[in-house]
Amino acid sequence: MADEFEPKILGILCNWCTYAGADLAGVSRAQYPPNVRVVRIMCTGRVDPAFIMEAFSLGADAVLVSGCHIGDCHYIAGNYKARRRIALTRKVMEEMGLDGKRLKMTFVSASEGALWAEVVKNMVNDIKKLGPSPVQKKVAAAAHGAAAADDDLAELSKISAGKKVEAAPLQKQ
Repeated sequence: MADEFEPKILGILCNWCTYAGADLAGVSRAQYPPNVRVVRIMCTGRVDPAFIMEAFSLGADAVLVSGCHIGDCHYIAGNYKARRRIALTRKVMEEMGLDGKRLKMTFVSASEGALWAEVVKNMVNDIKKLGPSPVQKKVAAAAHGAAAADDDLAELSKISAGKKVEAAPLQKQ
């Protein structure tokens, strides 16, 4: 099926554990879908809910945040903070009408390349079931409205500068 939906997933990965686990999966030639675009950060405790919402507004179908196992964070409590923020962000998403299943947090260590491959496979399958993000449609509609507003502003700036503008013909009623 050439027209099958392929989700775009943003992966926000901890440098010390999950990123190394993803690297191990690649070196081990583990087979998993190429749907996750990875952003490496030093600690998942650094993930701001605004990053997640921005990802959705820019066209991501899902966001996967993954870091060190609880109790193994290189920055002591970063993954505790991230887990709490992700839970709250998921609630906000649901209040906005966006399925909370589109945001997932996992814990993968540097030695768990096979687990990383399994996490990606499961995430891709779950998002395929949900379909494309509804945020994309809303953002596209808003962008179209913004483009029309930009055209109107350009016409107004021409008028204020004293330039000749084309007027639309009057419609007869």
